[in-house]
Amino acid sequence: MSPARPLDPALAPLPPLPESLRVAYDAERFRADGHRLIDWLADELGRAHGRDDAPVLPWREPAAAQADWPVPPGAGDDDADGDADGELLAVLRRAAAGSIRLHHPRYLGHQVPPPLPGAALADLMAALLNNGMAVYEMGPTATPMELSVVRWMAARLGMPAGAGGVLTSGGSLGNLTALLAARQARAGFDAWADGDRGGPPLAVLCSKTAHYSVARAAHVMGWGDGGAVAVDVDARYRLRPDALDAAHARATADGRRVIAVVASAGATGTGAYDPLAEIAAWCEARGVWLHVDGAHGAAAALSPRHRHLVAGIERADSVVWDAHKMMAMPALITAVIFRDERRSFEAFAQEASYLFAAGQATDDRGAAHAEWFNLGLRTLECTKRSLSVMVYGVLAAHGPGLWRDYVERCFALGAALAARLDAADDFELVVPPDANIVVWRWRPPGAPPPGPALDALQAAVRRRVVERGRYYLLQVTLPVGVVMRSALMNPLTDDRDLDGVLDEIRAAGAGLVAAGGPG
Repeated sequence: MSPARPLDPALAPLPPLPESLRVAYDAERFRADGHRLIDWLADELGRAHGRDDAPVLPWREPAAAQADWPVPPGAGDDDADGDADGELLAVLRRAAAGSIRLHHPRYLGHQVPPPLPGAALADLMAALLNNGMAVYEMGPTATPMELSVVRWMAARLGMPAGAGGVLTSGGSLGNLTALLAARQARAGFDAWADGDRGGPPLAVLCSKTAHYSVARAAHVMGWGDGGAVAVDVDARYRLRPDALDAAHARATADGRRVIAVVASAGATGTGAYDPLAEIAAWCEARGVWLHVDGAHGAAAALSPRHRHLVAGIERADSVVWDAHKMMAMPALITAVIFRDERRSFEAFAQEASYLFAAGQATDDRGAAHAEWFNLGLRTLECTKRSLSVMVYGVLAAHGPGLWRDYVERCFALGAALAARLDAADDFELVVPPDANIVVWRWRPPGAPPPGPALDALQAAVRRRVVERGRYYLLQVTLPVGVVMRSALMNPLTDDRDLDGVLDEIRAAGAGLVAAGGPG
């Protein structure tokens, strides 16, 4: 049938392929540029491992950095052409030169690892193939790889057959996904269909030091400021199971129905592991969903030496586990794992689970859903990257022993740094570390007592260290005040670097005192 209006005859003949597109998609050009780029990156990796003189962080004030990177010349001219013979590599080299170097052994900052080079190669392949993951047809290999990876992770946590879930982009999105499923399972009404009109206001209980994404998820779900109820912690910043009743009573008095407890396995601020088995017993006795934020620390399950830290995690209804933390994957790869894989369809369900049975199909493990192979049903994301390729590839190439060694090495680095701090007269170890996150203060003779002046000193010394660029570390505010914080994420860090960071802080502090103090 002809269209109602004739097509423009000028559009009928297909014009020649523009030269710009031919060059941009040329396979041989890609091969040549790729070889040059990999050779250069390998050299950079070697220089970082060798502790060259380049800074860990080449510090620039934000405004100055923005001025260094204006919109590229000619970007406003539709007819302008770039330099097809090397401008991309020049830009990449310049960008790398100004970036923080996570592969440097003196990077002691955020919980972001130096990714395994092999995983980065897998990431390159995934980026070039660009298989989206909303439907199986767009990820015919990455989909089964993802389901196998998540089920393997669930098994390593000790969860039963029938556990599974999905990979998503980051722990914050993972926590939201798990809590959406908890809402649908425990609210007592169909919150997805009826919203907050279907029942009483809801709440979750979490420690005072829980990751901010828990409170953010409560706000996203419309629960307001009272949606995340703080539970007291002990002297090591672990959630106190004996304080759950009081927190539950406060929520109930506020007219809220508590549907879940969020426990931490490797809390962001201190690395603390909550007593999961005791919390699980409390939740089971009351029919409350247990979600474990194991973004950082669930990987302890990969080490026989540290597996005790996550004892009880197998009893959780859901767990978030970041492969881009203690599995040394490129960011972002987060597993959202459910003890009952069928729950993974409920976070974004159009109907409650008791309505799913009609027309239901199952896979060979009994994971019930008519379209279990279309992962878009389980996550907020639609065009999701092929996150499983990196994890599956490294697991196949190296086996879980690589990650066991990585976890044990990084945890040993945390213990070694803590021992140095505890033995030094001018440092205070704030809390003995459970893992590879260490918090402390510099308190030389004559330092002010705990309070605003000591807080200002920590912040000022840390700023000087960062600006000097030889080391990178953080600060965090705890109930005791402002403290310095390091996540030991680089397995190539050694005694030289641990001794050196203390000397670097001393040198920065001495210079600060000589200049008249932090004020």
